[in-house]
Amino acid sequence: MKKTITFIGNGNMALSIAQGLKENYKIEMVGRSLEKLEKFENKLGVKIEKALMNGFDMSDKAILLCVKPANVEEISKILKGQARVMFSVLAGTKVEKLRENLKPHAVVRTMPNLAASIGRSMTTLTGDKEFRVEAEELLGAIGSTLWLSSEKELDIATALAGSGPAYLALIAEALTDGAVKQGMKRAEAMETMRGLFGGFGELIQEIHPALLKDAVMSPGGTTAAGYGALEDGNVRSGCINAVETAYKRATEL
Repeated sequence: MKKTITFIGNGNMALSIAQGLKENYKIEMVGRSLEKLEKFENKLGVKIEKALMNGFDMSDKAILLCVKPANVEEISKILKGQARVMFSVLAGTKVEKLRENLKPHAVVRTMPNLAASIGRSMTTLTGDKEFRVEAEELLGAIGSTLWLSSEKELDIATALAGSGPAYLALIAEALTDGAVKQGMKRAEAMETMRGLFGGFGELIQEIHPALLKDAVMSPGGTTAAGYGALEDGNVRSGCINAVETAYKRATEL
């Protein structure tokens, strides 16, 4: 018999996670509108249990909290009962704030990313250690997991792996545009870029980035010329600053 996981919130992140969990878990979805819950069900492609948020009883349930961080106080006034455990995907929202407002028996903060929908998320976790195994089992169904020792580390990981798909999408689009600028057809440039990212994703699992770069860059060659242009454009500094700025924003939410 499948375990049940109860989602509170039905946005894009909830859908990505539910796509990864739907084969192994029974999904209950709690939201503000039955119409939106039905649309969610249609996108997910499987039947789900649906309930309205107003007056919903969380007692003894495993909750996956997927609302916007700014809405925690508001929903605390309309939800009832104490969840057995609450797994939160809310960026920057501290364990203490969740305890004070929603009063679950236990809290685990998690930060999946968009690749959850294809079972390839890099999900970081922290919180009540007695629920570490359950959290790793749940979020392990949508990809890799890493338990961190502090909320600060999780906020940093949010800036890296949580926001990372957007950074990599920007780089993928820019590299494709560069090929088109030089005369390559758009469709062929896109296919080449996708092949590049697919292979690179496998290589980076085994090889340190610096060693991978050195293996490709021959003296005076094409890679060295292009790499020099990236350094001239402060791409390295831009990436470092992106993680710092996103981390600071996570602490502000």
